[in-house]
Amino acid sequence: MKTSDLFFLTIFCIIFGCRKVNNTCTVADYPDAPGSNGYNFYGGSGEEAHGHFILTCSDGGYLQVGETGFIPNSAKVLVVKIDQGGTLQWSKEFSSGGSGHNLGNSAFEVDDGYFICGSLNENSAIIKLNKLDGSVVFEKTHDNGGSDAFEHISVTPEGIIAVGYVQAEDNLNTFFTEGQGYLTILDGNGNKLSGINLENTMAHAYRIKKLGSDFMVSGLTEGANDYALLKIDASGNIIWNKTFGGANLDHCFAMDLSTEGDIFLSGHTLTGTENWDAYTMKIDTDGNQLWESKTGNPRGFDPKYIHDEVWGIKATSDGGCIIVAGTGDEYSTYKRRCGNDGDDSNTWHVYLVKYDGNGNVQWQKTYGDAEGSDWAGEDIDLTADGGAIVAVDNGSFGFLKISPF
Repeated sequence: MKTSDLFFLTIFCIIFGCRKVNNTCTVADYPDAPGSNGYNFYGGSGEEAHGHFILTCSDGGYLQVGETGFIPNSAKVLVVKIDQGGTLQWSKEFSSGGSGHNLGNSAFEVDDGYFICGSLNENSAIIKLNKLDGSVVFEKTHDNGGSDAFEHISVTPEGIIAVGYVQAEDNLNTFFTEGQGYLTILDGNGNKLSGINLENTMAHAYRIKKLGSDFMVSGLTEGANDYALLKIDASGNIIWNKTFGGANLDHCFAMDLSTEGDIFLSGHTLTGTENWDAYTMKIDTDGNQLWESKTGNPRGFDPKYIHDEVWGIKATSDGGCIIVAGTGDEYSTYKRRCGNDGDDSNTWHVYLVKYDGNGNVQWQKTYGDAEGSDWAGEDIDLTADGGAIVAVDNGSFGFLKISPF
């Protein structure tokens, strides 16, 4: 190469950020890991759409919840329902009072509809939708204190239990708000009966699951330092509480229960890692940890620069679980590529890890866009054919079908 050519290439790379080729990438190889067998995506009225929760519905279709637009100025709750083949059945948007601060956090299916929970105009919100066309059965908001939201719900014979947060200090963060965990007892029509502040046990309540006649609640402790887990009765009384984690930050965003009642928690950690790694554990019904595992950097880049951020988990019929994450590089100073034809480190991929019941990794795999767009895994549910459906964030609501495994 001529000196002049090298000079202009150097200037070009400084301005536009050339990617260095890394020929020493070590990528884990699991030949039995499933492929994908379909992808559909849908947006809303806003410039972008970002999904947070996905649900396999009893009719064989799928429902995804999140936002279109951006908080605090233009965000609306977005709910998208597709059929089993990926065809759009209906899409609905919700906002309140002209506010652009609205959050769609999760969904729950009942016999006669879908409950959508989140926040409208920074107040905790629950919306019930008709299954057939997404029309509103009821829409209720509750000012539980400061900037607040419902994250997730479960149902009881008497009504609904919702968990979330109040008094958000960082109300522009849609994942951890530095607030106070909060539990709300509602009747079947979404009317508030009582509320319980959980600030002494968690700063953000993220998931609730029914366990026999009781309920498990997961979330984050103050400062997002540790995983938090509560066992409560149907009235919200705490039976026991536990924390899990290490000396650094541990962010718990995902929980599911096995048919035997074991509890799976996942999220991401900086404890004992070079950067954010996936952090998964299994807990028994008495709150004793059975195992824990950390995984990350599946594409073999320098782990100091790679974020592996878990947002969803599902228990599997073999006693194990599967987690979904996004994996990628958020550092403009790194930008590597594995081999001349490999992926760029700063192009995000969906990252799945399948564990057996003893915490052994059975397989892990990343899934990316053939055109090089960012794909981050936001949530996962199992499908009737033995596979899975993944909520993909690529600036729209992505529905990624995973083959049976």
